[in-house]
Amino acid sequence: MLLTFFGDFAAGTDVAVASAGILDVLDGVGVGAAATRATLNRMVKRGLLHRVASGRQAYFGLTEFGLSTVLDGRQRAQEADVVDREWDGRWTLVSFSLPEESQRQRHELRSRLSWAGFGMVHAGLWAAPHTVDVPRLLGDLGVLDRVRAFSGEPLDPTAGDALVREAFDLDALAERYDDFLHRWSPYDGAAHRMADPLVGRVLLSSDWLLVLRHDPRLPVQFLPRDWPGHSALSLQRRLVARLRAPSERMARTRLDLVAVTAPGDEH
Repeated sequence: MLLTFFGDFAAGTDVAVASAGILDVLDGVGVGAAATRATLNRMVKRGLLHRVASGRQAYFGLTEFGLSTVLDGRQRAQEADVVDREWDGRWTLVSFSLPEESQRQRHELRSRLSWAGFGMVHAGLWAAPHTVDVPRLLGDLGVLDRVRAFSGEPLDPTAGDALVREAFDLDALAERYDDFLHRWSPYDGAAHRMADPLVGRVLLSSDWLLVLRHDPRLPVQFLPRDWPGHSALSLQRRLVARLRAPSERMARTRLDLVAVTAPGDEH
């Protein structure tokens, strides 16, 4: 929620938001002050945010690393399609082997691969029906010497649709889209107005990004014609368009922003 909040309302390294406003907005979505403060502190330690003191108030702004993370998520959530309509037939395959003591690196590596559209074909071998720049994706994790990457096309007896079924749980992904449609369809239509469009947009953006985190953006030919991702995307676009102006007006009145000079990227 904090990443989508900054992405929608403070996406720049030259601005910081007062903690009081952040606490107020997240309280509106049901997140307590203690949890919000703890998450802000963790994001500072990870280099996503930096803290600025002004009088007795603390302000938080994006670092260069945080901004790149936010913009990547925003591009995926607000601009990209949920399917690949121009697939060239090529796959990227990645294998890796990390020692037991590298548990944190392994977790981060798997998270990066999942976000980039990879699924696990079998233990240690991940595949994505896209061309992926693996060094750019994983370079900052310090694991490239233990990673092997390949690009190519399946050969008989391996079929592309079989690879998709092995690497990705399409039923679970469809269910996430169906759940999104169930939660947000009641807010569709000109007659419905959210009481708090700022909170509503934070919830909508966060919920949509959670769905997309698990979506490999598969080539459309591997998906059924009635794929619920199409309807979910249309609904999300309509709701964002309706919420954008009122949420930004409300943000201007409820959020205390100051101009800052961000420190250098800690990563």
